[in-house]
Amino acid sequence: MIPLDDTVLQALLAAVVALPLLGAVAALLPAPPGLRGRGPEQAVLRHGVTVTGAVLVLTVLLALGFDHDHPGVMQAQTDVSWIPALDVRLHLGIDGISLPLLVLTALLTFLCALHSYAKRPQGPRPQAFVALLLLLECGTLATFAVLDLVLFFLAFETVLIPMYFLIARWGGEDRGPAAWKFVLYTLLGSVVMLLGLLVLGGNAGTFDMVRLAQQHGSGLSHGTQVVAALAIGLGLAVKAPMWPLHSWLPDAHTAAPTVGSVLLAGVLLKMGTYGFVRILLPAAPEGAHTFAPYLAAFAVAGIIYGSLACLALARKGAQGDLKRLIAYSSVGHMGFVLLGVATLTHTGVNGALYANIAHGLITGLLFFLVGALKDRTGTSDLDALAGTTGAALYGRTPRLGGLLAFGAVASLGLPGLAGFWGELLALLGAYHPAPGLSRPAYAVFLALGALGTLLTAAYLLLVVRRVCMGDPATSSPAGSSAALPDVHGHEYAAWVPLVVLTVLAGLWPAALLGLTDPAVQNLLPGVTR
Repeated sequence: MIPLDDTVLQALLAAVVALPLLGAVAALLPAPPGLRGRGPEQAVLRHGVTVTGAVLVLTVLLALGFDHDHPGVMQAQTDVSWIPALDVRLHLGIDGISLPLLVLTALLTFLCALHSYAKRPQGPRPQAFVALLLLLECGTLATFAVLDLVLFFLAFETVLIPMYFLIARWGGEDRGPAAWKFVLYTLLGSVVMLLGLLVLGGNAGTFDMVRLAQQHGSGLSHGTQVVAALAIGLGLAVKAPMWPLHSWLPDAHTAAPTVGSVLLAGVLLKMGTYGFVRILLPAAPEGAHTFAPYLAAFAVAGIIYGSLACLALARKGAQGDLKRLIAYSSVGHMGFVLLGVATLTHTGVNGALYANIAHGLITGLLFFLVGALKDRTGTSDLDALAGTTGAALYGRTPRLGGLLAFGAVASLGLPGLAGFWGELLALLGAYHPAPGLSRPAYAVFLALGALGTLLTAAYLLLVVRRVCMGDPATSSPAGSSAALPDVHGHEYAAWVPLVVLTVLAGLWPAALLGLTDPAVQNLLPGVTR
């Protein structure tokens, strides 16, 4: 690593947050004549790759310059008064919790821009598409970088509009209702969350998230913490997505374009669980303790429900959509994240943060793969793909079939890959929950979570058998036995980084846990495990 001066880190973090916004504005302007290439549409798509690539480079420099010996300390802080009357400040900073999420966001957005450049999205003007993609990146990066409750809410809300239009204008069948459902659910949740943030900040005397974490609920009555935790938790749970507030997710994923699904699953869902760890647990510990058993119960209900829904979609004759199946799998996987948070322990919360990153890598890869399969066959309906004997991707497109099988076994939590460690730590946290939480109740949650891992393996292996195996000579995905093209060069460029990181995160978990654990210990100082 290359430790950098804090002033340089401040400049890098500010540039990471501001550059996508500037790029979004520039995308709407006419391209200079010398940069138009084969036309303005190609130029703006290239602009998207350039800006997101620059943001990724800056984020990597930020990660290299980060003081890895003290990841629990907030670094690269910029703290400037913005609205003095309300004591709202432009306060930015990163620690071991937010840094991995910044890198994940920058990486996935760059890969989506690269994918869109090679395969132009079907829909209105690419200028609007690129501008919305960059605005979405700006809002997401800001969510993970700001340290003021009001700024957090504004950044949290910024992502709604670009994602709505990405679904509504560039999505597939039923994109209009799916986009409206996404906005209504998340907007209603955000209104409730705003009330909780105002209650928390107003009674604590500050909206600064660092000061709130240091106070650790001191000066706040038990009733105030309970009200704040309930309101903030409900708003975050919608975005998480927690069962039964998840119903917007399958429709949004099914209708969204490929890059929309990748960013929705890989990045946007993490905003909700990040809010639990960054705001709720340290600032309202008594309120979090009150609702932790209920959060754990809803989390394991989501694990079981998501797995059973996927099993129902994967069975023969169900006409299950692969994108919808992966969306329901996200409900289950994010259930493990919420279970880890609900243990209120260092082990469980570290598991939640690890599972967050792993889910972003693996599910992002799966949505890329299913999108490519749909482009080749014209459908993502599992029955249409499998036909009577199976889609036989191993024989017809061996590289695509192999990558899909890799994504499936990574998603089911195979040891040695990224999906294993987060779920394991979340379950270990449930085995030894925080003092004051019911051990018998959490033992039940642990058992149900373990059952969920078995169900996850069952439906993913069923998908692999139906999609990857079969007789190439008799298989007829989408009603045709014509040859399918295997993986293209631009697809390798977009997918290989996710494969490599999934393997590295599985083989070297200390790289990520070494960042998150000191920061978690700072946020939860009264916890022994």
